[in-house]
Amino acid sequence: MTDKAFAQADPEWLALIGAAREWLSGPIGQFLLDEERRMLEDELGRFFGGYLVHYGPSAQTPPSAPQVQRNVRLGAPLPGVEIVCEEQAWPLSEHAADVVVLQHGLDFCLSPHGLLREAASSVRPGGHLLIVGINPWSSWGLRHVFANDALRQARCISPQRVGDWLNLLGFALEKRRFGCYRPPLASTKWQARLAGWERRAGAWQLSGGGFYLLVARKIVVGLRPLQQVRREPIGKLVPMPMAKVNRRQSDA
Repeated sequence: MTDKAFAQADPEWLALIGAAREWLSGPIGQFLLDEERRMLEDELGRFFGGYLVHYGPSAQTPPSAPQVQRNVRLGAPLPGVEIVCEEQAWPLSEHAADVVVLQHGLDFCLSPHGLLREAASSVRPGGHLLIVGINPWSSWGLRHVFANDALRQARCISPQRVGDWLNLLGFALEKRRFGCYRPPLASTKWQARLAGWERRAGAWQLSGGGFYLLVARKIVVGLRPLQQVRREPIGKLVPMPMAKVNRRQSDA
């Protein structure tokens, strides 16, 4: 049934998601996801509600929010995905979710604006949207430029630009965090040697982390321009004659 539903799906999108999932399943991708998991679990622990929706190409079971009743994975027809859909056609009603998580969804997509609009529409007023992306101003962003694997296809949109988009969609940015300051090296020996730098840089929250996490709260339902009401002229204003006052009478 899933195959029939996606018979007309964009093959470019399916290939992109498949390549991203394969890269994230490798040693470097797993290292990145492990660092993200710790930060996401820390943030998701403070949310509550009925539904959390997670969208992203990773094959790992995503971090969950313990105080949210239902955690749902949404996306391409791949193992682990519970609700199958295309990136710009989420089968959710407006304001359906209390929390939406885009974990590398904007990095690996055909239309970041379309995907972000779809995710934003699914968040209820007062709910939260969490976005995890590869920081272009980091060693991971530099590797993206010279990579020969699926990381080369990542968009690596800056957190400043994503923050501007969120503002236009009626979200208030509550928090911006960075993580994974160690370079994208497959060697576990070098990763262990740089663990001290990871702790110090993480405590200082330097902007050169390999990934960023944006936490935004939806503050409005939507922004619609008000239609200007045309006022028809009622008539011309005619100056009225002023009454003359007799100063002698008024002094009396």
